[in-house]
Amino acid sequence: MRSRTLAIAAASGAALLATVLPATARGAAPAFRTPGRLGAPAPTGAGPVSAAALLAKVTTCSQVSHGMYRTDADAPATVPVCGKKGAVFWKADLDIDCDGRAGALCNKKTDPWFQPDTRFHQADGRPLDAEKLPYVVVPDPSPVWDYGAAGIKGGGVAAVIHGDKVEYAVVGDTGSATTIGEASYATAKALGLDPSPREGGADADVTYILFKDSQAEAIEDHGAAVAIGDALAQRFLDQN
Repeated sequence: MRSRTLAIAAASGAALLATVLPATARGAAPAFRTPGRLGAPAPTGAGPVSAAALLAKVTTCSQVSHGMYRTDADAPATVPVCGKKGAVFWKADLDIDCDGRAGALCNKKTDPWFQPDTRFHQADGRPLDAEKLPYVVVPDPSPVWDYGAAGIKGGGVAAVIHGDKVEYAVVGDTGSATTIGEASYATAKALGLDPSPREGGADADVTYILFKDSQAEAIEDHGAAVAIGDALAQRFLDQN
């Protein structure tokens, strides 16, 4: 969560991860479980579904937001939230969210906009760790768009795409109701971007695909999010 007056604006022991699928999906197949992988650490955040395959499904936009978002406080509002079966998506920049538990890389000294909390918390009640956990930031609810009404929840699973890389992340924080395009330090690092909260991220060409009605019970379990994210990404390809 952060409020920036400069260019950027927007606000594990293994654990059980459950995905709540839409009623139509539940009718077609049981809720996803992967014995042996669920909750287990994963070597990377990228699954076998390729960036190119996902990007091929989001070349056009069926707008679901009632207006556009800015990528930065002083930028024009040009980014819509788009809808596909089972997901919403947008294409924007990537500003670095370093909020949550302070560490060596994310703190008041390294990030002038640092806030020691995140909108959503770990299972133990503590704020998220932006240095270690890949998560995305969604805009606060507004007349433009309400993530909750769209089936997006805290702990929901997302695919973040830049170039030929896919990083599975969770919905971990909220930001400004007028801007969009932000993810954690760990997300940027996994995508091969400079994760510096002062000058890192990407100016454009980042795609965020958020899977509807998915939710991580243990939001901090990235290995499980990868397993579920890859399954939801494959379903997304099959359904669109």
